[in-house]
Amino acid sequence: MMSVDATDTFRQEAQELLEHLEHALLDLERTPADGDLIDSAFRALHTIKGSGAMFGFDRLAAFTHHVETAFDLVRKGKIAATGALIALTLAAKDQMRRLIEAPEQADEETGQAILDQLQAAVDSAAVTAKPGESAASIGTEAALPTWRVRFRLPKGAMATGSNPLLLIDELHSLGQATVVAQTETVPPLEELDPTECYVGWDALLTSDQPREAIEQVFLFLLDDMELSIERIDDGAEVERVGEVLIEPGAVTLAAAVDTMLTAQEPVDQPLAKASVSDNKVSTALDEQEHLRAAASSKRTSSIRVPAERLDEMMDRVGELVIAQSRLRQLTAATDDSQIKSVVEEIERLADELQDITMGVRMVTIGTLFGRFRRLVHDLSRDLGKDIELITSGEETELDKTVTERLADPLVHLIRNASDHGLEPPAERATAGKPAKGRISLTARHAGAEVLITVKDDGRGLDRARIQARAEENGLLAPGTKLSDEDLFKVIFEPGFSTAQAVTNLSGRGVGMDVVKRTIEELRGSIDIRSTPGDGSEVTLRLPLTLAIIDGLLVRVGRGRYVIPLSAVEECVELTEEDDTRSTGRSFLNIRDELVPFIRLRELFNSPTPPDRYQKVVIVSAGDSRVGLVVDQVIGDHQTVIKSMSKLHADVKAFSGATILGNGTVALIIDVPQMVEDGRAYEEQFLKAS
Repeated sequence: MMSVDATDTFRQEAQELLEHLEHALLDLERTPADGDLIDSAFRALHTIKGSGAMFGFDRLAAFTHHVETAFDLVRKGKIAATGALIALTLAAKDQMRRLIEAPEQADEETGQAILDQLQAAVDSAAVTAKPGESAASIGTEAALPTWRVRFRLPKGAMATGSNPLLLIDELHSLGQATVVAQTETVPPLEELDPTECYVGWDALLTSDQPREAIEQVFLFLLDDMELSIERIDDGAEVERVGEVLIEPGAVTLAAAVDTMLTAQEPVDQPLAKASVSDNKVSTALDEQEHLRAAASSKRTSSIRVPAERLDEMMDRVGELVIAQSRLRQLTAATDDSQIKSVVEEIERLADELQDITMGVRMVTIGTLFGRFRRLVHDLSRDLGKDIELITSGEETELDKTVTERLADPLVHLIRNASDHGLEPPAERATAGKPAKGRISLTARHAGAEVLITVKDDGRGLDRARIQARAEENGLLAPGTKLSDEDLFKVIFEPGFSTAQAVTNLSGRGVGMDVVKRTIEELRGSIDIRSTPGDGSEVTLRLPLTLAIIDGLLVRVGRGRYVIPLSAVEECVELTEEDDTRSTGRSFLNIRDELVPFIRLRELFNSPTPPDRYQKVVIVSAGDSRVGLVVDQVIGDHQTVIKSMSKLHADVKAFSGATILGNGTVALIIDVPQMVEDGRAYEEQFLKAS
C-alpha cells in the first residue's frame, strides 16, 4: 500500500503540474500556434497521467489519458488549438484537480460529459484528417489487440553483442509501443559487473501482428532470457505498469534513464556499458550520466518541508529572541567583559538565525498572482467583456502566511473590478476607450511593507451613488459631508452594494467586507483612489511578516508600548507651548507642514501625571502623518508578536502583544486603528466642549 507521505507528495507535485498546465493553456489561447506551449501542456498531461498511475490514482490516469490523446493530435498538427478546445481542456484540468484532491467526490458523469464535449471539439477542429477519416476517438481505444511484453535479457547478453535498443526498435516497428525500463536489480557500484545486463523492460504493444511476430523479435535469445507475452483483451482491466510512460518513438537508453531520473529515485550507479562498438549506446550512456549528475544536483538544491514545521521553527526563534532580550538586560549591569562578549556573540547568532528563518518563510507573490489569470479568463467569458490581466512585481517576496491569506481578498477585488469597474464593450466604445478592459495587479516593497495594487481602467467609483446607498442603508446620516477617502471606505461595510440586481457575481454585499476584515487581521490597511471615467485603484498595505517586527519601545504613564518601526518617520519633542495650546485636535509645525498629534495618555486614561518633557512619535498611516504623544522613547526593540486572547477581541487599538526583556508585557499599537480612534475621540471632545 502507498504511504500517506508519498501520496501527499504526489498531490503537491500534481498541483504544481496543474498550475503549469493552466498557465500554458491560457498563454496558448493568445498564441494558438506556439509549438513550445503545446509541448509544455502535453508534457504536463503526460506526467500527470503516468504519475497518477504510479501512485494508484487510476481514475485520474484514465481520464487524463483521453485529454492527452486530444492534445497529442494538436502536437502532431492534426487539429488546431481552438478556443473551444482550450476551454474544455481547462474544464478537464478542474476535473483532474477534483480527482486528485477528493477522488471519491469527483462525479463520473461530469468527467464523461467533458470527454464527450472534448470529442466534439476535436472533430470540429480537425485540420489535416483525410476525407471520411476521424481525427481521433476520445474516450475509446482502437480495436487492435494490445499485448503486454515483459523481458529481461541474459546477464551476459551485453558481452555477446546483444543490443537491447535494437530489440526495442523492433517492437516499435510492430505497432504502437510504450516501453519502460525496470532497474530494481541494478547493484551498487562496487558489485556491478560491466559485462552484464541488469535492466529489464516492460512494454505495452498495440498491434495487428500475431503473437508469433512478437516472439520473432527475441528469436536468438529465447532459450536464456525471461520473456512474458500476455494478450490484453478488450474490456479487461489492465494491471498498472507503475511508472511514468515514455513517449512512443522516443525509447532509447538515454530517454529511459531520463524518465527514471524524473519519475522515481534514480539508480545509485550507472548502467553497465556494453562491450560493443555502438556509438548510439555510448552516446546514450553519456547522456545518462549527465542527466544523473544534473538530477543529483537538483535534488540537493531544494527539499520539501511541511509548512507546520516552518511555523514551529518560527515560534522557537521568537522564543529565542525573547530569551536573548532578557539575557541582554540581565547582563547590562555587569562589568564582566567575558560575559558581555558571550552575550554579544549569542545575540549575533540569534539575529542571523532569525534572518535565515524569516528568509525561509518568504515566498514570491508570483505564485499567488498566477492563479488569477484563470479567474479573469472565466470572468471575461461570463460577463461578456474582453478583459486583460497585467501583472508586475511577481518576484516580490512576502511571508507565506500572508500570501496564503491574500487569495480571497484579491479574488473579491478582481471580481469587483471586472463586474462593477470595467464597462461593457459598447459603453467603452462610446467613451473612446479600447474594447479590451485592463486590470493591473502589481506588488512592490515599500520599507518594511509590501504594497499590492489592483487597478482598472473602468468607469471609476460613483460618489453620488455610494453616498445615496450608504444613506439608504443607514450607514451615513442624510447630507453627511465626507472626503473621497472616507466615503469610499463605506464600500467595505458588511451588506453594502451598489449593484442594481443580484447576480451570481455580485449584488449581495458580501465580499468587500471580507477584504477589509482579512487585511485588518494581517495588520494591514487599504487605500482607495478613483477618478470618474478613468478607473479605480485599491492598494493593500501589508507587513512583510507576521512573526517578528522591528518596533519602537515607548512609555506612556507606567505602561510600555511598541510602535511598529515601519510606521515611524521621526521623533520630536513636544514643547510646552504646543502642549498648552489645545487639548482638542492639536498640530505641530514640522518643517512648515502641520501635523496633528494625539495624546496617548488621554486615550489610555493613564492616571499618572505626564512627564515634563514629552515626546511625539510621527507615524504615517496611508497618506496621513500623525503624531503620537508619549512620555518617553525608550529605543528600538525586536518585537515577537503574540496574538491577543479572545477576551480582548474587541480591543481594536492594539494588534498584539510582546514580552519584554524583564518579563513584562508590552502592547503593540495598531497605527491605522489608533489614528481612527484618536480622530473619533477628538471629534467627540470638540462636540462636548
